[in-house]
Amino acid sequence: MATMNASLLQADFRTAFVREPAALKNHPALVLNADYRPLSYYPLSLWPWQEAVKAAFLDRVMIVAEYDTIVRSPTTEIRIPSVVVLKEYVKPQKRVAFTRFNLFLRDEFSCQYCGAAGDLTFDHVVPRARGGVTSWENVVAACAPCNLRKGARSLRDARMNLRKPPRQPGTEELRNAGRKFPPNHLHQSWLDYLYWDAELDA
Repeated sequence: MATMNASLLQADFRTAFVREPAALKNHPALVLNADYRPLSYYPLSLWPWQEAVKAAFLDRVMIVAEYDTIVRSPTTEIRIPSVVVLKEYVKPQKRVAFTRFNLFLRDEFSCQYCGAAGDLTFDHVVPRARGGVTSWENVVAACAPCNLRKGARSLRDARMNLRKPPRQPGTEELRNAGRKFPPNHLHQSWLDYLYWDAELDA
């Protein structure tokens, strides 16, 4: 059977699970790395069932759990996979990309000044007008009212405090942050592989 090049795996899977095609609403498959950990916790690494079936036929994944639903072709019938495991290990990226999404995930989708969730933007702790740079160590998630209140002032001048100092997160830190935000739908067959209630490292 054909095998997939590891670099292609990394590129394909990292983009595939952030899409939310309509097919994910019906019988999505949880995709695990070869170490039986989800490729991503937030967003959760899911494939449309058609992709999971195709990957199984191409011998790229092992099916470890199934739905009760069966799909048929003129010559074959198969239970729809609910959990699949990659046969080739996809090495996680060591460097976390500095993106708005990852910044909000690091800060657990809450304002770093007041703790509010929702209506988030981002703020330069040291304002750019005062020489502040756009980096992990100087940008935080902030709600619109706090951002407006602080403006181009320093924390001291604005009499505001950060809930925690901003820093560049590691890959594992973001994975653990993502575990705190399970999706609305969790199929029973996924639970053994997610460990949402596991104690997180400090």
